[in-house]
Amino acid sequence: MKYSIPFLLAVFFPLLMLAQKEYHVFPEDYKKSPGKSTGDGSLLNPWDLQTALNQKNNVVNGGDTIWLHEGVYTGRYISKIESNLTNKFIVVSAYKTDNVVLNGNIQSSLGAVLEVKGARVIFKNFEITFLGSFNRNMKKANFKKVDGINHASGETCQFINLSIHDNPGSGIGSWKYTADTKIIGCYIYNNGYDDSDRGHGVGIYVQNISDKTRLIQDCVIFNNYYKGVEIWSATSGTKMEFVKNVILENNVLFNNGNPSGDFRDNVIVASNDKEGINVAKHIVLKDNVLYHNVDFHDKDNFGNGTSLSLGYIKKAPVQDITVENNSIIGKNNALNILYAKSLTFKNNLVYTGYVHFNKPILDYYTYWHFDNNTYFTRKSSGFRILDGSDYSLSGWNSKFNLDINSTWHQVKDFSNNNVLNLSRDIENPNKFRVVLLEKDGHQVRVDFSQYGLKKGASYSIYDVENIKKPISKGTLSNDSLIEFPMDSSEIAKPIG
Repeated sequence: MKYSIPFLLAVFFPLLMLAQKEYHVFPEDYKKSPGKSTGDGSLLNPWDLQTALNQKNNVVNGGDTIWLHEGVYTGRYISKIESNLTNKFIVVSAYKTDNVVLNGNIQSSLGAVLEVKGARVIFKNFEITFLGSFNRNMKKANFKKVDGINHASGETCQFINLSIHDNPGSGIGSWKYTADTKIIGCYIYNNGYDDSDRGHGVGIYVQNISDKTRLIQDCVIFNNYYKGVEIWSATSGTKMEFVKNVILENNVLFNNGNPSGDFRDNVIVASNDKEGINVAKHIVLKDNVLYHNVDFHDKDNFGNGTSLSLGYIKKAPVQDITVENNSIIGKNNALNILYAKSLTFKNNLVYTGYVHFNKPILDYYTYWHFDNNTYFTRKSSGFRILDGSDYSLSGWNSKFNLDINSTWHQVKDFSNNNVLNLSRDIENPNKFRVVLLEKDGHQVRVDFSQYGLKKGASYSIYDVENIKKPISKGTLSNDSLIEFPMDSSEIAKPIG
């Protein structure tokens, strides 16, 4: 029994397009041509990273690219670059296939490895982390909370194919005044720290005050110390709405909270506004895999392990929420629908002890649309209204007129399509994300024939929980079928 998210990585890469203007950045300790504040951004006289990120738009503007060359950039950085050209971005990217790491493990007053303040900038293809020894316990001396990325201001930015891991804080803070931001294809894991009460640090913390949509797509978010994605505000009395207009699509989130010893919400959509003004609304969750480790041969499925929570307090029920075509798998409380005023919930697979609802649903269920879902619960009466009654699917149908075309099974009879998700990388067409679930740990055969890959091409498979070395290699056969091993047991532990 093993849940694995391996990757197929072919050894060939797409061509890179040249930008209008190109600038070059090297680490300050690079011997041949070290980056300097006195540089001009050329290959022979490159900038250091902070100097590049300080440039005014009369030097670096939309359509230009800042290339980061191979190496470790130790420091914490503030990006002030900004494009003032509509629909043209400044791109900050690793150069070709160079391995670029931003290491925030230094003494600094800055609270993030990378703070972003400018508009219309794309950051892609590099790593943001802490290297070496550092403290993960808030009670110990010299602890400092440091996030991976703090996107404080600057609209219409994009974060693409970044690896954000092992930071003693959250992975990304995507805050309310950063409208039209996209977070795509990022790997966000092992971020956070411990305190006496619980783990802290989430994969992505999202707020949005704008009517423009915030998009989180194709990301893999796992093993963070607290929750996976929080579309959320903890404050009350702000008199404004800033938890709205977010799309969470085709992501994989699993085992968040695990480093602190307790599975936490992989996704929560809610707010804590006791005045009922800042209500989470206009949120779409589509085609995601939300998972906590479970024993599929355990007929009870006891223990905490929430994969999705909707709503937090009665005064602020979520509104206009769409949850469609997701796999929601966890333990006793995998799906918590606590306070939801208007909700569409269709075509989802749910594996849980009970589907939990709070009693105020009795005020709102006529605004709900539930159908074509597949439920696996511990008992036949698997729909539980807390401080109320338990319902079987047929009882749920007749009482609330919901889930008329849905199906129910006991957890002991769980079955599924072993390939939960197969996605092509947006940056590299020869890289694929494959999400597999085989409850008995048997290897899984995956069909790549629809992608037109060259027969005989070499490939490598990596487990995302131990990405440094492949778990299998081979050449693509004429039938384009690849066997994925499901018995990998080596997991890279959080650093620190």
